Parts: sequence; C-alpha cells; structure tokens
Amino acid sequence: MEKHLLLSDEEFIKEFENCSLNPEVFSHEAHLRLAWIYLCKYNEAMAYRKTVVNLKAYIKHLGAEGKFNHTLTIASVKAVYHFMQRSQYANFTDFINEFPELKYNLKELLATHYSIDIFNLPEAKTHWLEPDLSAF
Repeated sequence: MEKHLLLSDEEFIKEFENCSLNPEVFSHEAHLRLAWIYLCKYNEAMAYRKTVVNLKAYIKHLGAEGKFNHTLTIASVKAVYHFMQRSQYANFTDFINEFPELKYNLKELLATHYSIDIFNLPEAKTHWLEPDLSAF
C-alpha cells in the first residue's frame, strides 16, 4: 500500500500545502491523488492553479525547484480530469484501480497528446505547452 493512503484526503492536503508532507510519501500516485482531490474540491481552472502554486511551494521547500515541470503538471491534472469524467467512483483508491494507466502508463498516455518530449524540454518546465497532437 502506498504511504500517502494512510492519510485522509484532508490530512494529505493539509500536510502537502503546509510543506510538512514527508517527501517519501509523495510518490507518482500521490501526485495523481493531489490532482484528484483538487478536482473534487474545485473547478477545473482552480484545480490547475492550486496544483501548480502548491507544488512549486512544496518543491521549493524541499530545495528541488529544478524538478518542477509546468506542462507535465497541468497535463497530468488534465489526464486525471479526463478519467474522472468516466469514473463511477467517489474515492481515490477505487478511481486509480479503475484507471491504472494513470499510475503505470502516464508517459504513454501523454505521448498521444504530444509529439515533443515534455518531460525534458526546458520550455515545458517553465510554462504550459499546448498539446500538438490532440487536445485533452
């Protein structure tokens, strides 16, 4: 079991937003959970904004600003939102089990939208790049 699942949604968000979340807990799946929680609580635009702002603050607190990727962050939230529209589940664990490709194949999913390497392109790290293959 992923360590982040030991925290309630409220505890997870609180610890993340006040930068007290143990970085060992903040796995790829925890990133997806963050997007899922924000999308459940806020409209789509606010979920993008809160994810970017709070992830930048968390990464800065850890001294790892170079790891932030603006395009990847927004694209991941968009992917979560896409699958949430098709989900029948109201909790993250059931949602991620319903759509394991988010956890295990995100890079391949994003490659259906981008012909460029958004994971390593310097411009992708600093600002949002629109998909060039298909919109979300």
